[in-house]
Amino acid sequence: MHQAFQTGGELLLRCYLRLVLPGRDRGDVPGWVLITIMTAGLVSALWLVADDKLKELFNNALDGVVGTSP
Repeated sequence: MHQAFQTGGELLLRCYLRLVLPGRDRGDVPGWVLITIMTAGLVSALWLVADDKLKELFNNALDGVVGTSP
């Protein structure tokens, strides 16, 4: 069980030190950056390959819902 805090200042100091000092709970920032860049690359590559088909699919879906009336 954690020891009770004496003052609000001590609580703030502990929070500050927890954020500033490296610890096990900080996560892997370079890993998340790499995942984000790879995801953007995959989306771009798929977009280049399937752009025409996606436009056709979208237009067909809109025509089916809205209907083309003269």
